Amino acid sequence: MPPAVARRLDPSVAPHPVEEIAGCVTSGALILCDHASNAVPPELGDLGLTADQFERHIAYDIGAAAVTRELARLLDAPALLTRFSRLVIDPNRGRDDPTLVMRLSDGAVVPGNARVDEAEVARRIARFYDPYDAAITAAIDRALAAGAPPAVVCVHSFTPSWRGTPRPWHVGILWDADDRLARALLDGLAAEPDLIVGDNEPYDGALAGDTVDRHATRLGLTNALIEIRQDLIADEAGAKAWAERFARLLRPLLADPERRTARDLGSRTRDRLHRPR
Repeated sequence: MPPAVARRLDPSVAPHPVEEIAGCVTSGALILCDHASNAVPPELGDLGLTADQFERHIAYDIGAAAVTRELARLLDAPALLTRFSRLVIDPNRGRDDPTLVMRLSDGAVVPGNARVDEAEVARRIARFYDPYDAAITAAIDRALAAGAPPAVVCVHSFTPSWRGTPRPWHVGILWDADDRLARALLDGLAAEPDLIVGDNEPYDGALAGDTVDRHATRLGLTNALIEIRQDLIADEAGAKAWAERFARLLRPLLADPERRTARDLGSRTRDRLHRPR
């Protein structure tokens, strides 16, 4: 049976846009899932899309929420997940990113976003993006106040192929300039049998304004963005197995306070674009 995923919201329901999973504030980790849900709030209807489009990766990261919830349970770590589709607004983008509200996504025109103006973008930022951002900041502040700087671990998933080209990786670890956690995870995964592991694949982890940049890089917090191929975590058994794998790899790393000490290690994206850190 596939793991439960959020569906488009019933018109009578308007939940808070962030799902918060309680965990031990001194666990050493904060787990984030930026694209956990394919839900669209009542005021936006269906964005002009058919129901099948909301089951695609353009609406959410298939399997990522199930991995996040199980990983949080195994590590007794706090976790935050979005309750809105990336088609509403993408919290893993900077506020000035042109793909913050997608008008076209992997061949699918999004009619409900086609004529979005600055006022509507600002409304969506206030309604969805800002609460998620604030929840992350608050969770990090709680860990710092407890004397336990957290490793920021983001869970995503990627499609098995892109524009007709198969992707060989089973999993990828994305990072910017701070490889303290990423390198150890890459080494651990490389030692696993029969895995093809991507180092900053299938995407580059240096993205100015993304979740890691805003909440980890700027504070010098160690971090890693995990990308798992969607066909491997599309059902409950696969999601559970990958969560167990990452829990096993992360436990000894999170127990090392030196690895989690805040350090400004710069940013490839910010250095390249001459943006302030």
